[in-house]
Amino acid sequence: MVRDKDAASITLPGKGEYKVDVITDTMGEKSIDITSLRKDTGYITYDPGYVNTGSCTSSICYINGEKGILRYRGYDIADLVKNCDFIEVAYLLIKGRLPNSKERIEYQRLLNENSLLHFNMRSFFRAFPHDGHPMGIMAAMVSSLSAFYPELEDRDPEENLDLTVTRLLSKMRTIAAFTYRQMNGFDFVEPLYHYSYCANFLNMMFHTSVNNYTPPLTHVDALNKLLILHADHEQNCSTSAVRLVGSSDANLYASVTAGICALWGSKHGGANQAVMNMLQRIKNEGLTINQVMEKAKSKEDPFRLFGFGHRVYKTFDPRAKIAKELSREVLAQSGKTDELLDIALELEERASNDEYFVSRNLYPNVDFYTGITFHMMGIPISMFTVLFAMGRLPGWIAHYLEWKHDPYQKIGRPRQIYAGPEEREVIPISKRT
Repeated sequence: MVRDKDAASITLPGKGEYKVDVITDTMGEKSIDITSLRKDTGYITYDPGYVNTGSCTSSICYINGEKGILRYRGYDIADLVKNCDFIEVAYLLIKGRLPNSKERIEYQRLLNENSLLHFNMRSFFRAFPHDGHPMGIMAAMVSSLSAFYPELEDRDPEENLDLTVTRLLSKMRTIAAFTYRQMNGFDFVEPLYHYSYCANFLNMMFHTSVNNYTPPLTHVDALNKLLILHADHEQNCSTSAVRLVGSSDANLYASVTAGICALWGSKHGGANQAVMNMLQRIKNEGLTINQVMEKAKSKEDPFRLFGFGHRVYKTFDPRAKIAKELSREVLAQSGKTDELLDIALELEERASNDEYFVSRNLYPNVDFYTGITFHMMGIPISMFTVLFAMGRLPGWIAHYLEWKHDPYQKIGRPRQIYAGPEEREVIPISKRT
């Protein structure tokens, strides 16, 4: 990162010319440093949604939306999906480098050792109604970990990183599976030492005493890759929430809970669920692809084509390409046809060659195919966002730790443009009309 002193200037009414530094990051992208703008001039910037605002410096994730590039710690997402499993990528995000064989084995051991939940947490699960939303259950259970493991309050998370962080990474998976079991009224299935991270999750989800379930290798592989695709995505809504809450010196569990709640929204983690609901509606109503395209283009029609376009990517989402192939692999293994996948493939083909969509950069994003793949694996729609949270957890942890070591170390506190009334005098209630 290079800082060019006084490389730009802003002309402000009543203040004249104000010099600002220009920062060039490691990928050559430039930003304007306005950290002292209000102190020096009394002015602030106005940027709804923080579209043009860099809230931090980070070495975790790089995105180039115009070129369709996504990298974790310098590694291309396709390269990681091809050559690593989710545990290796989690290690990379949290510790900054890929593990060697010995470190990978040790990390797996730590994950297995910390995968069990405190027995008393079962009563918490059983207190939730069966139709309670799984994201609400997950948020509550992750937050409760700070009560069951209070020693975290008294130490820096990096003081014993392999305990505090690995504990959360492992237990999150168990919490997610137990949430599914509670929703369906099933007994809880404990994690087993001989299963991998993803195989354990699928077994805890689907094993019963009467089905002799063994996690299919194709599903284990697909889940590994899907979790990698979701592991980090720069300063998105949920990651920003984790960093913001962490900046108040809240503990790791509280900060991650904030991320879960932010991810819950349909504009963020709930998008793949919206895609599946849309495809199901197209199927149920017998809509043709022509009708769907016309409805999507019409300003008068409330119909929305979910899974197309992205806040950052202005070309094909690199994760969507991988997710598309995964959906085909899982489908091929099942030996079945799937009408929802057929609808999705035809929608993508039509939209990718339609001037209306191309001119607006409305390409399929990662949510368009991940929901279909989860669906073919037997995972219910209500659990899609929970699996998104499982995948995003390593990124949340990495950003939490990075913020804790940020030299700036100020609590997040955005400014605002006030649009309310001027000063008013309170009229006694007896005189108010």
